[in-house]
Amino acid sequence: MKALFLNCTLKGGDTTSHTEGLIRDILPHFDLLGVESEIVRIVDYNVSFGVTEDEGNGDEWPRIFEKVKESDIVVIGTPLWLGEKSSVATQVIERLYGGSGLTNELGQAIYYNKVGGVVVTGNEDGAKHACAGILYALSHIGFTVPPNVDTYWVGEAGPGDSYIDAGRDNEFTKSHGETMAYNLVHFARMLKANPIPPEGNTME
Repeated sequence: MKALFLNCTLKGGDTTSHTEGLIRDILPHFDLLGVESEIVRIVDYNVSFGVTEDEGNGDEWPRIFEKVKESDIVVIGTPLWLGEKSSVATQVIERLYGGSGLTNELGQAIYYNKVGGVVVTGNEDGAKHACAGILYALSHIGFTVPPNVDTYWVGEAGPGDSYIDAGRDNEFTKSHGETMAYNLVHFARMLKANPIPPEGNTME
């Protein structure tokens, strides 16, 4: 069982990513459940804009897309800017959409029998709005979205500490992170054992 976390921070390299901080606080639950996890920071790759699986000319999305195809669980992590998911998260959703015309061996959308979730960090507001948009997008292209597979942290109104600087100790966030991990794994295991039948949902 593999879980892939797509970190859509705007910060590259070794710069502290509070979104990755929250992701890493969730990973121990996946470890306990025997799930192999990987975090990919999108801005560390040359990902082109577009709505295909490969835009050519040095586009590195295909490297990430291979990881998506190999994963049972895909979680999009995003910071909030002006109450919205990051531009990188939007780009990732567009690139995922670009591969939605591909099919599995049964003729269903390639994302069938994969489960999706979302992690959000930021200040003030917008977490539930970002979660709603991302989870809808994942569902629309074929991912299964189990219940309670979003976890988030937002600081107080106005300038202030972000997730890591604030101490990473919010009980609500920790509880939702645990629930998210277990529900994603439960549903991924169910779908692996009993895939969605190819009845009325193939792309032929």
